[in-house]
Amino acid sequence: MLKKALQFLLFLSIGVVILTLVFRSQNAAFQEQCRLDGVPSDQCSLTDKLMHDFSTIHYGWLVMVIAAFTLSNIFRALRWQMLMEPLGYRAGFANSLLTILLGYFANLGFPRMGEVVRAGTLAKYEDIPVEKVMGTLVVDRLMDFVCLFVVVGLAFLFEGQTLLHFIGQNRGGAEGGLMQNTLVLTALGLMAAGVAALWIFRGKLMHLPVYQKIAKLVKGFWDGLRSVFKLRSPGLFLLYSAGIWLMFYLQCWFNLQSFPPTAQLGAGAALMVFVFGTLGFVIPSPGGMGTFHALAIAGLALYGINGGDAFSYANIAFFAIQIFYNIVAGVLALILLPLLNRKSAA
Repeated sequence: MLKKALQFLLFLSIGVVILTLVFRSQNAAFQEQCRLDGVPSDQCSLTDKLMHDFSTIHYGWLVMVIAAFTLSNIFRALRWQMLMEPLGYRAGFANSLLTILLGYFANLGFPRMGEVVRAGTLAKYEDIPVEKVMGTLVVDRLMDFVCLFVVVGLAFLFEGQTLLHFIGQNRGGAEGGLMQNTLVLTALGLMAAGVAALWIFRGKLMHLPVYQKIAKLVKGFWDGLRSVFKLRSPGLFLLYSAGIWLMFYLQCWFNLQSFPPTAQLGAGAALMVFVFGTLGFVIPSPGGMGTFHALAIAGLALYGINGGDAFSYANIAFFAIQIFYNIVAGVLALILLPLLNRKSAA
């Protein structure tokens, strides 16, 4: 119990520290802008700006954000049901969906705790061995990893030039196409050299413990992906996976549309901001607190959105889903799961 409490405090502290640093840096930039604009310091408060920005939100777009996130959870529940079928179990849709919502709620306290809560709760109510449920979550997360990799690739394919232009402006680098940029060519050269070295010295590397561990992980990853094609309808499974991440992307775009300073950003910009923000949730902190804010601000900087407006956007997006939706949905899941399963048992 003490260990879990210390872990909770550690992860919470990480989120709070990062969020505090983000706020301080944005506040300093905001104060400097006020000084340049001749605004007295006593009339220049980032907190006041944040409160004002919340009052300018177009709530119709936020309804669309909630609808997109809800639809992504429905797709995830349907996909999870498919993963149960080869094991000989048919999990109920309501239990699958509500335990997913409960998992997001748990992540607000402990990063990655949501998977454990989600698996344990479904195993309890569906009478499925918990180790089998955990096995399905491994494949579930593997597919999310593959989808994230694809989305990152698409973002750099369509918006990579924007990133390179930003780097060039801030470092004095030369502009040009992706394949004409020195940074890109150097990275590609190092990757090619690394692959060649691995191939040449593969015989010696195979005997190293670290190589064997990595090889085991890669094999497990590959076996997990291959299991997808043993499903009754692998095409439908892939369609659900694409639907989940399409809804995540639309969720980001709708959030941008809801806030006037970011509403002019197009679909390509939304894709890059989506990638930056998603990577913020990969870093362990409760619900992405602080890490999401920092990376969302960095993503918006590529498109000329000033730090104060970017900080407001990050808070609007974070509060809409992580604070409002996940808390309300998590509490509802806690109430509904026992009631629905009591009726089923009766």
